[in-house]
Amino acid sequence: MFDRIPARRESRGRPARCTRCATRAAERTQEDGVRVHGRVLTAAELGADGLGERATLVQFSTAFCQPCRATRRTLAEVAAMVGGVAHVEIDAERHLDLVRELEIVKTPTVLVLDRHGRIVRRAAGQPRRADVIAALGHAV
Repeated sequence: MFDRIPARRESRGRPARCTRCATRAAERTQEDGVRVHGRVLTAAELGADGLGERATLVQFSTAFCQPCRATRRTLAEVAAMVGGVAHVEIDAERHLDLVRELEIVKTPTVLVLDRHGRIVRRAAGQPRRADVIAALGHAV
């Protein structure tokens, strides 16, 4: 469900042979505009009071999106269950610049940020609770 970090794998999903190959694969991915893993988001960009101590779950939603409501509940449950994790919901219609920059094309889209605000995982569509918890394992 959640995308892998391109820097650890080549674009075909095979393990990278060396750091230089992994770096090239990540650069190709960023040039193509397919993924933005590794980008750092600040609390100000997200319109939040602050990021989570350990990780942050960022959800892009729209007003009439039914899966967004279910995703909101799932992420809130996980954030309450795991200490130091914050849940931030962003209205995609009000933050179009950020949506375009991060290439959000579907709602809900969930970004998992580490404690520094770096994007480590991304998923489009309604995630399952187990997938969210597994993705948090990569951020913590």
